[in-house]
Amino acid sequence: MKLTPGDLVPDFALPDQSGNVQRLSDYRGRYVVVYVYPKDDTPGCTREACDFRDAAELRALGAAVLGISRDDSESHARFDGKYGLGFPLLADTDAAVIRSLGAWGTKNMYGKVSEGPRRSTFIVGPDGHLVRAWYAVKVDGHADAVTRVIREHQARLAPAQEA
Repeated sequence: MKLTPGDLVPDFALPDQSGNVQRLSDYRGRYVVVYVYPKDDTPGCTREACDFRDAAELRALGAAVLGISRDDSESHARFDGKYGLGFPLLADTDAAVIRSLGAWGTKNMYGKVSEGPRRSTFIVGPDGHLVRAWYAVKVDGHADAVTRVIREHQARLAPAQEA
């Protein structure tokens, strides 16, 4: 089941690359970019992670970034160490969280059909509700698109907060 804007994003608790448990609820009060990716240290996943790492405006907006894959914490530690990502990479080895986000499905890579995590991104608002979801993400330009949506969402909320 895919999430739609306005849905309360299910809370989760997963270990990161340092073995610390990260909970989505720990980030309440700020925007959170949760992105699901297939595998550490593969070409597309590396480009995506580095794009989020390099998205200075995203950080300036106060957004947190959490990457989730089925890789374990040790794999995440190597991936983070190699590229200096600087944000939590969460180990969802049984794919329970990935499935709860609707980011699991059939994939066709080079003619090989399989089931697994689908590259997806979710912007969780400060109140824990979904602002925007992308399923079957194309990496190029995606971090910029995520930044733009957060900036526009903040701008729409600003007049309501000033009133």
